[in-house]
Amino acid sequence: MVDSVDASRAGARLTVDLGAIRDNYRLLASKTKGACAAVMKADAYGLGMEQVAPALALEGCKTFFTAHLEEGIRLRQLVPEDCAIYVLHGPPPGTARDCFQYDLRPVLNDPGQIQEWRALARTLDRELPAAIQLDTGMSRMGLAPEDLLALSKERDWLAGVRPTLVMSHLACADEPLHPVNEAQRRRFEELRALFPGVPASLANSSGVFLGSSYHYDLLRPGAALYGINPQPGTPNPLRQAVSLHARVVQVRSVCDGAVVGYGAHHACTGEQRIATIAVGYADGWLRSLSGRGFAFVDGVKVPIAGRVSMDSITLDVTGIAPERVVPGSEVELMGSHQSVDEVAALAGTIGYEVLTRLGSRFHRRYV
Repeated sequence: MVDSVDASRAGARLTVDLGAIRDNYRLLASKTKGACAAVMKADAYGLGMEQVAPALALEGCKTFFTAHLEEGIRLRQLVPEDCAIYVLHGPPPGTARDCFQYDLRPVLNDPGQIQEWRALARTLDRELPAAIQLDTGMSRMGLAPEDLLALSKERDWLAGVRPTLVMSHLACADEPLHPVNEAQRRRFEELRALFPGVPASLANSSGVFLGSSYHYDLLRPGAALYGINPQPGTPNPLRQAVSLHARVVQVRSVCDGAVVGYGAHHACTGEQRIATIAVGYADGWLRSLSGRGFAFVDGVKVPIAGRVSMDSITLDVTGIAPERVVPGSEVELMGSHQSVDEVAALAGTIGYEVLTRLGSRFHRRYV
């Protein structure tokens, strides 16, 4: 295991199960006859790229994705040199040489990025590898169909560029029956024909579960690696990879009618015992969980009483034996009794946001 912030000083303990992440990778990879990549953007969805990437490399992952160039540079130091690293946002203007220097493959999203990568190839007098992203209906990243068709009519429009992947991104893959999924797949089929022999990739985490027609040559799971359910509303086939336990700072009895927290948001009905724990929205525990979220003490659900503050949360522990909740003891915020997806549902968001907001003040433990 690897530790971070001193355990005796931290207000909460975040445990990342690298074995669960490796198990999830194996399950996802088993869905395809092709290859399976791993998405490392946002510091491996908030769980720590320095620990997660080497674990997945040991599991056999040979292709990784980051969002930003700086993330790719960090990742290059963490995985074997024969691993391919793609930068989803492509090279920011003036940084093509940085991609080349660190052996990163840009995902080229627009004609300007293609021109910059071609210019570097001419300067170096060599072909440079890159992915080409196609916009098949999400209107976010990638070459628009009209731009692609216009470019493809130009002679040698990819001179100096060696496409190693042609890819697109699904907008509604977490809704299996959504008609946009099939519309995007058909559009991808049409456009990838302009790149004969180039490996193709369409499926993100949820896309993996849409069936083999979406798999092509490379799967690109991100959130599913970290235990987020890729099929909302159905049993999660993946292992939970993260748990969060917060330390109790103070416990007090509060009389009938007393208010708790900012804005007098919670008024006690009868005498209540209130425990304050050392986690708040500065640690990524969303303020929208005020009056809606829960923690667990020895498997027993206890509600948040009042508003989530910057550094603390108050819990109603009236029904818990006093000796089980004392200063220094821990309560579970995520773990075996409450998954990241359940926390997200209570907060009115998605698991992606919950994970990527997790703060730096935790004692992080990797097992």
